[in-house]
Amino acid sequence: MKSIGFNIRAGEWLRLVLSWRLLWPSWLPLRQLQPLAVWVSPAALLLVWYWAARQQWVPEQILPAPAAVWESFLDLINSGELQDNLSISLFRLLVGFGIGAVSGLLVGVLLAISPGVRAYLGLTFEMLRHIPTLVLIPMLILLLGIGETFKIVILVKAVFFPVAQAATDAVRNIPRGFIEVGRVYQLKPWDFYRTILLPATVPPVLTGMRIALGRAWLILVAVELLAADAGIGQMMEFARQMLRLDIVLVGVVLTGVIGFSLDKSLRLVERRLMRWRPE
Repeated sequence: MKSIGFNIRAGEWLRLVLSWRLLWPSWLPLRQLQPLAVWVSPAALLLVWYWAARQQWVPEQILPAPAAVWESFLDLINSGELQDNLSISLFRLLVGFGIGAVSGLLVGVLLAISPGVRAYLGLTFEMLRHIPTLVLIPMLILLLGIGETFKIVILVKAVFFPVAQAATDAVRNIPRGFIEVGRVYQLKPWDFYRTILLPATVPPVLTGMRIALGRAWLILVAVELLAADAGIGQMMEFARQMLRLDIVLVGVVLTGVIGFSLDKSLRLVERRLMRWRPE
C-alpha cells in the first residue's frame, strides 16, 4: 500500500511538472534565466532579513531593517566617511599584498630550484608558515605599536607564505616531459618560458595569490577592528561602541562585496593570462 501511495504522489508531481513546462512561454527559454540563478540565494536572504525585522523577531537595536541600513549607507557616502575609511583600508591592502606577493614569489621559486636555499631556509619556512597570523598580533603590537608598519607587516605575513608555497609547488610540479620537449626542439629562452614554464606555473601561482588576497583582506579588517584609528574595520568598531548596528551591517556587507570583487578580479586576470597557454 505504501508503494502504491508513493507511486500516486510521484505521478501527481510528474503531471504538475509537465503542465508547468507546457504553460511556460515559448518566447522565454529557461536557459536565458540561468544567469539569474546566482541572485536567488541573496534575494532569499534579503527577504528573510526584511521579514525578521518587520516581525521584530530580533530587537531593532540588534537587527536593523534593510531600509535603515541602506539609509545609513547613503549617509556615509554623502558625508565622505565611507570613502575615506575604505580608501585607507584598500591602500593598506595594496601595499601589504604587493610586498608579500613579490617577495613570496621570489622566495618560492628559489626554494624550488636551489638546493642550497632549500637546505638553509626550508625548515624555517615550514615552521613559520604554520603559525597563524593573528597569533602574532600581540607581539607585533609590542614591537611596532599600532601604526601603519604593524598593519603592513601583518598583511605581508598573511600573503607571503601562501604565494611562496604556491610558487614552490608550481615549479616543482612542472612535468619533466615538458622540459625535455623544449630541449629537443631547442626552444629559445623566451619561447621556452612562454610556451612551457609560464602555462605550467601561472595557474597554481594565481590560485595561491587569490587565496592570499582573500586572507589578507579578512585579516586586515580584523586588525582594524582591534587596533587602528581609521579604516573600514575601525569604522565598524566605532559604530559598535555607539550602538549603531546599522553602520556595522553596512561594513559587514561591504566587506563581503569587496572580498568577492577582489577574488573575481584575480579570476579575470587568470583567464587573460591563460590565453598564452597553447591549445
